[in-house]
Amino acid sequence: MKFAIYGAGAIGAYLGALLARSGEDVTLIARGPHLQAMRANGVRIITNKEDTSVPVRATDDPDEVGPVDVVVLGVKAHGLPAIAGKLGPLLSSETSVLAALNGVPWWYFYKHGGALEGTNLATLDPDGVINRNICVDRVIGCVVYPSAVVVEPGVIQHVEGDRFSIGELDGTTTDRCKQIAEAFIRSGLRCPIRPRIRQDIWVKLLGSVAFNPLSALTRATLEQLATDPEINFVAREVMAEADTIARALGVPVPVTIEQRLNGAAKVGAHKTSMLQDLELGRPMELGALVGAVIELGETLGIKTPTTRIVYGCVKLLEANSLR
Repeated sequence: MKFAIYGAGAIGAYLGALLARSGEDVTLIARGPHLQAMRANGVRIITNKEDTSVPVRATDDPDEVGPVDVVVLGVKAHGLPAIAGKLGPLLSSETSVLAALNGVPWWYFYKHGGALEGTNLATLDPDGVINRNICVDRVIGCVVYPSAVVVEPGVIQHVEGDRFSIGELDGTTTDRCKQIAEAFIRSGLRCPIRPRIRQDIWVKLLGSVAFNPLSALTRATLEQLATDPEINFVAREVMAEADTIARALGVPVPVTIEQRLNGAAKVGAHKTSMLQDLELGRPMELGALVGAVIELGETLGIKTPTTRIVYGCVKLLEANSLR
């Protein structure tokens, strides 16, 4: 298959390198020193089992790529409105868009059914630019489980995880999902096709909505957040609010808060993506990971007092850090 990975940061470059190594036609779309390093030296992947470099095709210009079978969106959610209008050269009538984004996706209420069908989440797509440029019929949901870090331009440290769960927004199993899953599996990844991809989103989000902003506020690792009794209490409150919203949307989360905390503790001294962005002076994924949860609560008439406090604090932190 022919892939374009738009936003080849840590996860995008890791995925692209594995796909390219297994023989898929892959182009990474990136920018800056990271792009230059990948052009010159390929992608170097460091894991606990290997240290290898994979030659890749990389560019910052979608026009150089042309239409592909699959566009993988690897940008941070808050960066998607800025690039949505640039996807045109990559799209044919048959191109699928794999939304490998963190948090609540902009497409959440499309092909959802019920009273909220077609509801636009202002936190994620305030001007509707994403929906105008990415036809929802192209979209395949994706929940990203691997954790990785760009330790220097072109060099990816893989921390843990090898699963990319994918699924059609309406829950059907399609040939295009099967083809993508087969390509991912050939590259050494796990890629289950999920009939209820929104449930997978909430399983991951149950932890992310708490751990990410609290890590930015405290500079703590996942292990510290999960085990410190004072911050643990706050994390539990945020998770409970998110769990209430998920269930009100008809999505029972099949893991308990206790299981989510235990899982985080087992990861160890890992910094969340939000803390990494803060330390690098980058905007954080506050909208998709926290703000959208609050917006969903407002839509459903569910109060989220603890999440609002955490959100307000980390929003101000971000504003001050980006000055």
